[in-house]
Amino acid sequence: MLEGKALIEDTDMPTKMQIQAMAAASQALDLYDVVDCKSIAAHIKKEFDTRYGSGWQCVVGSSFGCFFTHSKGTFIYFTLETLNFLIFKGVASSSPPSSPR
Repeated sequence: MLEGKALIEDTDMPTKMQIQAMAAASQALDLYDVVDCKSIAAHIKKEFDTRYGSGWQCVVGSSFGCFFTHSKGTFIYFTLETLNFLIFKGVASSSPPSSPR
């Protein structure tokens, strides 16, 4: 396990959830090859969906950019080994989509 070796870049998660995020990432790295980012991300997403309810998103890689809206208290971005991890819970749209005219 690689616990304690993560570097948190930014977060608004409660500490307990941050620890769970890093533990899930560490566990995924133990289970999957470091180049299998898709399986690593799927493992973390499944873990968070199970623990904290559905709607979680996870991005794993060494070079990516993104723009997203998240629920307050559900965002973390950290580095572990050579990979970057972004975990967040999306925000449901409160207004219905506009119909085309």
